[in-house]
Amino acid sequence: MRIAAGIRGTKRLQRLSLIAAIGVGALAFTGCSAINQQSTTLVYSASDGVRKNMGQLELRNVLIVSEAAGSPGRLIGTFYNQSAADITLTISGAQGSQTEVTVKPGTPLVLDTVGDKAILSTMAQPPGAMETLELRQSGGATETATLQVPVLDGTLAEYKNLLPTPATTASPSDVSSAAPTDTATAEAAKH
Repeated sequence: MRIAAGIRGTKRLQRLSLIAAIGVGALAFTGCSAINQQSTTLVYSASDGVRKNMGQLELRNVLIVSEAAGSPGRLIGTFYNQSAADITLTISGAQGSQTEVTVKPGTPLVLDTVGDKAILSTMAQPPGAMETLELRQSGGATETATLQVPVLDGTLAEYKNLLPTPATTASPSDVSSAAPTDTATAEAAKH
């Protein structure tokens, strides 16, 4: 050992080898980011739904909860109005089904409860597929777009109670005519 340490240039060679090894290691670790896109710069939907920007209107995590093709579907999502005026968004689906939401400026509209009335009467696609929706915004500016949204069913617990039922899609005349029957049935059950 003492002989090698005493030879001129041996320590220098060891140092250069160590520096070269560190340099190769650094290149190996940084090479991937030099030729591949950085994942932190990608814009994506981090949840079950999809996203879309329509001028001053931003749609986030948009999806439909439906039991089956041909059944009604509840629109779920969050809508942001970046303009100074109300924006009305008309959503059209299969077989003439249509719903409408009004998004106030500065306050997000979150559709994620049973009480939300954004329901399309008919879904063309079954759960697990993508439904095509036609979007038309009116308010500050008129803009149209097409959006492919996932259709989910009640398999996941967070969507089970959001499945629309025929009662939630009944017309106002059906609801008012059904109410006395339900009340009469309830009264009869009490006696």
